[in-house]
Amino acid sequence: MSALARWTPRLIIATAVLHFGWAFAQPNAWADIAADGFFRTAVDADAPGYFEREASIWFMGAGIALLALGTLTRQALRTTGRVPAQVGWYLLALGVPLSAIYFPVTGSWALVAIGVLALVAARRPASLD
Repeated sequence: MSALARWTPRLIIATAVLHFGWAFAQPNAWADIAADGFFRTAVDADAPGYFEREASIWFMGAGIALLALGTLTRQALRTTGRVPAQVGWYLLALGVPLSAIYFPVTGSWALVAIGVLALVAARRPASLD
């Protein structure tokens, strides 16, 4: 397996860890969410603190999704010796629209870069080192 293939799941997992970190480091609303009992605590768009609740939840949700994609990619790589091309396409499907809408405000450009690297790694033969 190539070095690029080995780094692809690592980069995805690192991005997930950054999302988890940001979900709890940014001005977040976890204390307010917990105080309100978690159930339906981010549904009223006109409520004070709505943006902080929304951002906290989405960053954590994205972290979970990226962690799942990264660990599944790592498992596929260990099993087959290749990065599945779908991983690159999924990352591009997430990163390109986010980059077009929010760039440069967010780090969605990182999803585009990792997606391209994943596609390049998927095209390389499994026997390369």
